[in-house]
Amino acid sequence: MLFAFIALALGGLLKGATGAGAPVVAVPVIAMLYDVRFAVAMLVVPNLITNLWQGWKYRRHMMPLPFTLRFAAAGMLGAGIGTVMLARLPSDALLALVAVAVFAYIAFRLARPDWTLASGLARRVVLPVGAVAGVLQGAVGVSAPVSITFLNAMRPDRAAFVGTISVFFFAMSLSQIPLLAHYGILTWERLGWSMLALVPLMGFMPAGAALSRRVSKATFDRLILALLGLIALRLLYQALS
Repeated sequence: MLFAFIALALGGLLKGATGAGAPVVAVPVIAMLYDVRFAVAMLVVPNLITNLWQGWKYRRHMMPLPFTLRFAAAGMLGAGIGTVMLARLPSDALLALVAVAVFAYIAFRLARPDWTLASGLARRVVLPVGAVAGVLQGAVGVSAPVSITFLNAMRPDRAAFVGTISVFFFAMSLSQIPLLAHYGILTWERLGWSMLALVPLMGFMPAGAALSRRVSKATFDRLILALLGLIALRLLYQALS
């Protein structure tokens, strides 16, 4: 639980610094210590509450409402499909999927850090992109390789990015929670742990916001990517051994 606490704290730092990405750090670490289903269940309450709060805080800054709602609706549908996959796939396959998703995120960040997506094209592909991101979120708890990369490529300012991605993550939580409960993945005990997970995650978000003002974004990104690389390697080894 100490390592889980540290993972959640690191997730809070990342979310406070960038406005998103807490599951990218927290889910792989908790999955490595327990399993993917426990990790996804552990993050449902923090995802719901922190994104509700951020979405409300940045509600006046989000990207155009039709785009945001289509992105969120597609993610909500995809998350439902992904949650069914989470319930039915074997644990080793889920671990491997988490590792592959994290490696994909790292590879794209390193290979195409300045990739830009035209707004017209983004509007045309928002539904399939949102759905794929939702499937990843539901199945392995990590949608960042698709969702964060997609929004970042549109080059919104930080406030617009945070407002939009928060609505997207909140919508996916609304889809995940009842299905996780239906399949017995989100038990009352795990719901309690998920509520406790709010403490380190939200507690370290202000520190992340302060850190973002003192450490360059490039340095912070490199540290996070290095950490994620080590975690993903350990997950892949665990899945294949």
